[in-house]
Amino acid sequence: MVEIADIAEVRRASVKDASGKRASAAANSPHRSGIAPLTEIPTDDWRALAERAIEPNGYYLPAWELAVNASARGRTGVSALAAWSEASPNRMIGLIPVISMWRACKIPLPALVSASPYGTLCTPVLDRDSAREAARRMMTEARAAGAHALILRDVSLGGAAMRSFAEVLRQDGMRPLVLQSHLRACLDARREADQLLHDALGGKKLKELRRQRNRLAEHGEVRFAVARTPQAIASAIEIFLALEASGWKAKRGTALRQDEGDAGFIRRATKGLAETGQCEIVTLHAGDSPVAAAIVLRHQDRAFYFKLGIDEAFAKFSPGVQLTLDLTQHLCADAVLATADSTASADHPMINPIWRGRLKIGDVVIPLRRNDPVVWLVHAAMMTRQLAYELARRAINLIRR
Repeated sequence: MVEIADIAEVRRASVKDASGKRASAAANSPHRSGIAPLTEIPTDDWRALAERAIEPNGYYLPAWELAVNASARGRTGVSALAAWSEASPNRMIGLIPVISMWRACKIPLPALVSASPYGTLCTPVLDRDSAREAARRMMTEARAAGAHALILRDVSLGGAAMRSFAEVLRQDGMRPLVLQSHLRACLDARREADQLLHDALGGKKLKELRRQRNRLAEHGEVRFAVARTPQAIASAIEIFLALEASGWKAKRGTALRQDEGDAGFIRRATKGLAETGQCEIVTLHAGDSPVAAAIVLRHQDRAFYFKLGIDEAFAKFSPGVQLTLDLTQHLCADAVLATADSTASADHPMINPIWRGRLKIGDVVIPLRRNDPVVWLVHAAMMTRQLAYELARRAINLIRR
């Protein structure tokens, strides 16, 4: 078992919780449950687990998360909390990429935190046929490694994965502790797109957007293109990177192309997912000029709207909105998809008026011991950190005004 990132407090905690039965099962298994470097998780087993996942999460697909772990700025060197079935030792039933609480928050307490996969969704990957067993085994392994709590960031609070953890906790006389929650936009892709957009935006707004689109067409035919194959993705990702680096993100230093590691991650991740049909890059052109592009991940019956880049020279024509309208049509026409997660911030000014569905997303503390005072310390520290962050954010906004 590897060190839990770089936090000494976790290692000082007792590992006596590991039972003889667990140790015997681990010894007889070709795979060892528990904490290991993410790179040691067998990719084929991870991919098979993702296909059986009780809840989709495109950001914890192996091609994506391994690319993040390989080179993304500040997100490398991640560990994995994994669980294998007792009945079928060759079957992986659970996985959460994790880091220490010290690394995640600079708080020296013995807890593990779900690792950020660059997208704002950290829902654990649980086998749909063994979800509660997976949740319990991962909690046991985290406890045996010295952790007192799991902190799951950006999880779907009403999703099947969170319900599985909540049920295991309930059986043990515990409950999850919600640190914060918010609503973010999602799309019901089973609806007819034209009616959905009319209900969301109304006739007047749609008329204004059509007028802008007609003005955009004065620069050349407006065309929506979808790249799916690895070859097409390799070309489209360069268009996306150039667009994203041409605007305000570049001025803030947050464009992917501005960091070699980030650029390497996104090229590798999109190509890898394209090989399994789990990535698309959509682009809006005006004649020969790409004016907007976005990356969309796919897992099971859900799509994930990752990032959008626009050419700000065309800003008066609302290219990001125009692309999103076409993307909405595209997703609603796909018989496989049921929903699309915007993975956007709460109250996002562009996507919220268009995609009117809402997902409840939040951060949750999963206690690993009943009546454990350390868990309350973890909870209090996280709440204090969150309050300090919110106060700092408000102060910065006041200064900017």
